[in-house]
Amino acid sequence: MSTPTAHQGPADGGHRTARPGIPWWSMLAGVIGGVVLLAVAELASLAFSSSSAPFVAVGGGFIDIIPPWVKDVAIGLFGTWDKIVLFASMVAVYVVLTALNGALGARRPRTAAAVLAGLGVFATVIVLTRAQNSVPDAIPTLLGTVVAVPTLLLLLRAVRSPAAQPGTDAAWSRRRSLVGVGAVGVLAVIVAAGARGVNATREVARRAAEFTLPTPRTRAEQIPDDAQVDVEGMPAYVTPNEDFYRIDTALAVPRVDPTTWELRIHGLVDRELTLTFEELLAEPMIEKHVTLTCVSNTVGGDLAGNATWLGVPVRTLLERVGVKDGADMVLSRSVDGFTASTPLEALVDDRDSLIAVGMNGEPLPQEHGYPVRMVVPGLYGYVSATKWLTELTVTRFAEETAYWTDRGWSERGPIKIASRVDVPRSFGTLDPASDGSVMLGGTAWAQQRGIAAVEVRIDDGDWHEAELGAEVTADTWVQWSLRWEDAAPGDHTVSVRATDGDGEQQTEERADPVPNGASGWHTIDFTVE
Repeated sequence: MSTPTAHQGPADGGHRTARPGIPWWSMLAGVIGGVVLLAVAELASLAFSSSSAPFVAVGGGFIDIIPPWVKDVAIGLFGTWDKIVLFASMVAVYVVLTALNGALGARRPRTAAAVLAGLGVFATVIVLTRAQNSVPDAIPTLLGTVVAVPTLLLLLRAVRSPAAQPGTDAAWSRRRSLVGVGAVGVLAVIVAAGARGVNATREVARRAAEFTLPTPRTRAEQIPDDAQVDVEGMPAYVTPNEDFYRIDTALAVPRVDPTTWELRIHGLVDRELTLTFEELLAEPMIEKHVTLTCVSNTVGGDLAGNATWLGVPVRTLLERVGVKDGADMVLSRSVDGFTASTPLEALVDDRDSLIAVGMNGEPLPQEHGYPVRMVVPGLYGYVSATKWLTELTVTRFAEETAYWTDRGWSERGPIKIASRVDVPRSFGTLDPASDGSVMLGGTAWAQQRGIAAVEVRIDDGDWHEAELGAEVTADTWVQWSLRWEDAAPGDHTVSVRATDGDGEQQTEERADPVPNGASGWHTIDFTVE
């Protein structure tokens, strides 16, 4: 009696049907087909708006529809890296989808081609829904789809196992096919990454250098040396442009041509006004130090920055158009469709809100609103700091709403008193000086009211008044320092609270950023060696 071989079994009469393996190479072909779509679209988008690229449009649409709490979680976890994380997540999802489509294509290549075409059509529809796009902006995605679909079919055909033919080495033919597929993939990735990089940097920097900032009619106050406290590790009193925080809804920074840019002011006005960039530069300008703060800033967070801005007072232009009775809000609009609802009184009072063209002595950086943005002291950015500004509509709160107020945030957004510990960092270590002391330092702000006092508490001890650096204006932050004599080695906590110029003390009560800004005392743990 014979024994069954390894290829025999009682259930199949001695023959085992081989199970199909995972079609790895077909999945790779699917991913490469998807990358080709993106690469061609990104390359073609160089001739159109930055938001004509499909990834940018789809990501922007996602940002618009996510609940506000998701946005807050993302900013809380990733800060100014939130857009990079979103891009990375989109890439991961796209890779999975196109890989699954490639697996489908191993058996049904035409169905896979149809699915890829469907993805392209979906992205095209999203491109057309973006506020700054027009019908021609759909061309890059459509072109990418037209190229990618036949490419996917060719790739799927190439990765199939070649049939053994007389005089043909099937293994060699397969390897040659896979090398070709891999080369297409590498080329597509290079083209996509290169085009995305060019899209992010091209043209605007060159154009920014083409105009010289006007000389201000009124210069900003001189910043005294003692505005910067002498504590190692403290941030600069004036935040460099490259370090200034960036929080906005633009997944790709808009490319705005200043030679065609216009600002339209209309609504409840006696006469509409449209200004070209050249005409705006000819207006009398003022220079002003202003600290900006994002409403998403958590207690102790770094979504705040202090800069010197150059621009035209909004009040000047509103006086020119003549605001009608009953108006109480100005709806500002960005080129990418973002809107902010600013209380009218904040634009016509003596705080000198600006339509800004300059930041720290340079034309606005691209990511901070080039060529024109708004700067309004005393209000969180979501109701005031519109970048890439293109339109002002004088209206009423009862008649118009804005991007973030539609998503549950408060209408007016006045900035709350805030203070933070900058030195030491959370869980950081301080080395005592020869006399046993250590230096603590931080920052406080309460725009429009100024900072009158800052108090610091170590562990559960008494509150001690900190020494304040010079206050430049009530609209800028103030730095503080405290020398802790005879600092005890070991683990400690430090808390800080501020009092504004109106005598109001910062509340201990914790509040999340939604709906009108975070509150509470900043407390950190640290170690003295």
